[in-house]
Amino acid sequence: METLVLDIRYLPVARVTWQRAITLLWEGKVEVVEEYQDKTVRSVTLEFRVPAVIRFLRAIRGKRTGIKFNRENVYTRDKGKCQYCSRSVPRHDFTYDHVVPKAQGGHTAWDNVVVSCTPCNQRKGGRTPGQAGMRLVQAPAKPKSLPDVVRLTFTWRKGMPEPWKQWLQSVAYWNTELQD
Repeated sequence: METLVLDIRYLPVARVTWQRAITLLWEGKVEVVEEYQDKTVRSVTLEFRVPAVIRFLRAIRGKRTGIKFNRENVYTRDKGKCQYCSRSVPRHDFTYDHVVPKAQGGHTAWDNVVVSCTPCNQRKGGRTPGQAGMRLVQAPAKPKSLPDVVRLTFTWRKGMPEPWKQWLQSVAYWNTELQD
């Protein structure tokens, strides 16, 4: 049995065991937002319902370790556009390309990886842009910062606890792109 964890703004951030949820509650770090109606925990002197949804009372501060080098952040840095032809590339369809191919001594790092559409990536092949007669829209570099983006990592699926449904759906409601 798990408990959904919300941050101070009521956005889902984690799933924890009910035991961890109770520990956080006793430490005064969270409040109970919803309880399971049919599940209780008993001690010698107490009986209470198991928390279904809890919320942190203070903002979560993580270690600032810099911007992670991963596909998502390369895509964000390049604004989802192919760095050879400037076309927008859907998130599910992009490839990342080594500007200087690994076969020619290139490395996998911020300054050598860009977003590319499949046709441009295939056209360039194992060559540098100069060798392939192509130009980069923008030279790749490690970004100093990236825009804050809410990434919905939890979506409600059949079989999940019913009390979670409104919290997961409400996040989708507020963060789904609107049509013109």
